[in-house]
Formats: sequence, C-alpha cells, structure tokens
Amino acid sequence: MADHSSRQRFWSRNMVGWRFMVEAQPNDAHQALVQLEQLGVVSCLVTQNVDGLHQRAGSRNVIDLHGRVDTLSCMTCGIQYPRAPLQLWLENHNPEYALLAGGIAPDGDADIDHLDYSTMKIPHCQHCRGIIKPNAVFYGDSIPKQRVMQAEQTMQSAAGLLVVGSSLMTYSGYRFCLWAQRQGKPILLLNDGKTRADEMATARMGGSCSTVLQSWLGDLG
Repeated sequence: MADHSSRQRFWSRNMVGWRFMVEAQPNDAHQALVQLEQLGVVSCLVTQNVDGLHQRAGSRNVIDLHGRVDTLSCMTCGIQYPRAPLQLWLENHNPEYALLAGGIAPDGDADIDHLDYSTMKIPHCQHCRGIIKPNAVFYGDSIPKQRVMQAEQTMQSAAGLLVVGSSLMTYSGYRFCLWAQRQGKPILLLNDGKTRADEMATARMGGSCSTVLQSWLGDLG
C-alpha cells in the first residue's frame, strides 16, 4: 500500500500467476466435500484458500476465511471489480511481461522475483484512481471481524470439526480447534503430515484427502 515498487512486484507476479488460477479445476476432494454437504454430513465449509474452487465445484455454504482473489476493491472509494477483465488490461499495457512464465506460488501468484519489474504499469481505480487490490487477506492483514464472527457461529452450531488438508500452523485455522475444544466437540484431522492441533484431536488420519473422502462417501452410500 505504501510503496509503488511493491505494487509493481505484486502485479507482475499476479498477472503471470492468474493464468494458473484460471486453468485450475476442482479435484476429487472438492467434489467429495460437495457430496458430503448434500448428504447433510458437512453443514458449513470454511476455507483458507482464496481460489473459489469449492464454489465452482458446487459447495453452497462456504465461508472464504481469507477472502477471494477473483474480485478487487479500491482502497479509497470501495468500488469492486471482477479480476478476470483486468488481465487483458495488464497484458496490453505490459506486453513484455505477458509472455513470461514462472512456477506457481502457494498464494496463486507466479514466482518471477528474479526479473526486473521496475517498468511494470499497474492498474488503478477507474472511478477515483485509488489503489486497488484483490479481496484477499494479505500477510500482515487481519481477517474482517464480521467474517470471524460468522465462522465462530457456524462452529457453535456444528456437531464437530473436520479439518481437511491443513497443518493449522496459522492461527486463523488453528482457532477453530480451540473453539471446538472449548465447546467439548470432537475434532477429526485429515492431513498428510503433522498439524498444530495433533494433541487435541479426537482422531487423526493421514494419506490423500481425495482418497479418504471418497472412501467415506462409499461407506455412507
């Protein structure tokens, strides 16, 4: 927000990384969670992902805890924009960057930090020329209080907590285990590796999330 060069770095990575985001498709784990919701086993899905793949798969009751990258907001006037149309603007104004490729980073941007982005032309709000950014929680940001309250309310009304594919190393996810523990509700961890909440778990299971969830569906059906 305070440094033009930082915004140039961000938009250069984001422009290249957006191609990966657009091509991404829901996998078997996403589809299994949709079916578990339809069967009434999953009452609400809270995701730390920002890609919208759960909704694209068909999940209906979803809380995007860390927001979404497919919409943008102006930090001055608050007007919102869809992200997809901006790609054409970025590529037209930065043709030398449009041809670049890089490995996809966990945040959905491309890892191209070794390149010079000092000439990168960055977008601004069409209404007030303010700074625009994706509607995602950046590192150093806080999750909006209203969203946290909504998530806590869903935990209060749930029979238990299922964690799928998360190490829970960030507090934003780990807090759900603290809530469930205080409420005396079972905690089931499905993750291929250790998690921050292993000691408070009612049960733990490793392996592929897709394989395990599909197996559960088979048992239910």
